Amino acid sequence: MVFSSLLFLFRFLPVMLIVYFAAPKRFRNGVLFLGSLIFYGWGEPVYITLLLFSTLVDYVHGRLVWRFMEEGKEKRARLCVASSVIINLGLLGVFKYADFLLETVGRLTGLSFPLPGLALPIGISFYTFQTMSYTIDIYRKEASPQKNIIDFGAYVSMFPQLIAGPIVRYHTIAEELRERTENFAGFSRGVFLFAVGLGKKVLIANTIGALWTQISGVPDGERTVLMMWMGILAFGMQIYFDFSGYSDMAMGLGAMMGFHFPENFRYPYTAKSITDFWRRWHITLSTWFKEYVYIPLGGNRKGAAVQVRNIAIVWLLTGIWHGAAWNYLLWGLYFGALLLLEKFILKPYLEKMPSAVRSAYAMTFVFLGWVLFAHENMAEGLLYFTQMAGAGGIAFASRRTWYLLVTNLPLLAAAVLGSTPLPGILCRKFSGRVRETAELLFVAVILVLSVAFLVDASYNPFLYFRF
Repeated sequence: MVFSSLLFLFRFLPVMLIVYFAAPKRFRNGVLFLGSLIFYGWGEPVYITLLLFSTLVDYVHGRLVWRFMEEGKEKRARLCVASSVIINLGLLGVFKYADFLLETVGRLTGLSFPLPGLALPIGISFYTFQTMSYTIDIYRKEASPQKNIIDFGAYVSMFPQLIAGPIVRYHTIAEELRERTENFAGFSRGVFLFAVGLGKKVLIANTIGALWTQISGVPDGERTVLMMWMGILAFGMQIYFDFSGYSDMAMGLGAMMGFHFPENFRYPYTAKSITDFWRRWHITLSTWFKEYVYIPLGGNRKGAAVQVRNIAIVWLLTGIWHGAAWNYLLWGLYFGALLLLEKFILKPYLEKMPSAVRSAYAMTFVFLGWVLFAHENMAEGLLYFTQMAGAGGIAFASRRTWYLLVTNLPLLAAAVLGSTPLPGILCRKFSGRVRETAELLFVAVILVLSVAFLVDASYNPFLYFRF
């Protein structure tokens, strides 16, 4: 089940909210836990057992780590943390990477291995990182163990952020799991955020994604340089509005029920450098790798050579977190190399450049990176790069290119404008009753248009389901 579906909007969500608010406060975590399991199991009920197993594993490990720390048995506590990490990464490895690893070993050795062919459980990359960080944080004394397994289950399986994040560390919402305030102001804010996210997903991501699909399907002989650049612009906008839209909807749903989830996107396409971009894009994932990989490895505290190693490891892991394919690994290393280049060479030069030049530099390399990300078939990706560069005598434009550009120019302009803070700045110029009325009208229009699009939609993908 996805948020941008009529089933979710008109069946699951209304029933869930009615039951949730009708229940006494002490039972609401139980309602949330059960409702989240129904949400998760709607498309693939077999993987509810995997989610429950992860919940049980880290609930038990968290209690054990805390007990051993209290008793001064730190070695046993470390073993429990290691056990939790091994089990979590083992599950992720089996379901997400087994086929890729076996195929790779087979190519290198010439041997043939039977492939498990297991379907990737939705959201496993997100909830695995959440449950794993819970045990680690208890060991670090940054969180106390949850004694109520229903409350812990509600945290792990919470449907607003289960399938696509943001990655919420336990201590961020521990207090709200125990006691939270649900009120009209929070609910209204949640509805507004949800409407914004739904509009991003349905009205922009789906529409501009159809343009990317159309362009990527054009035969090689009919492609042009301008068409290729327009295509990767469309893909970059699709993945941004798709993922940030889901993050907004998650924050909105959480706010309706009294939770405050961390921000996951902060206008990344306004970044002035690659470093700045990764402070704005998928913030909770970058923070997770910083807290649980980069800093424990030594961060920047042990000299330049160790820092280079640590950055390379983090970005290799960031790449393969997104998918079990070579293009994701190379995409991660590509950004790791750019970040190292900025840190050790380019930083003083970038600081002296005009803001527009820095933005152009950052976005050029970000969108070139999307070519890698978009093509699991490396040969197709390499061909796309050469066509963007005009190699092989490919024309700059054609009648078909100009037709695609003119007919989609309003959509591309809306996407570019919507990826900046400008719409929000304009809205904040209103105040009081005028602003409240404008927001109410905005929510109503977005919801009506989104539902209209969904009724007639045959194209409603979600790119991060496969991650």
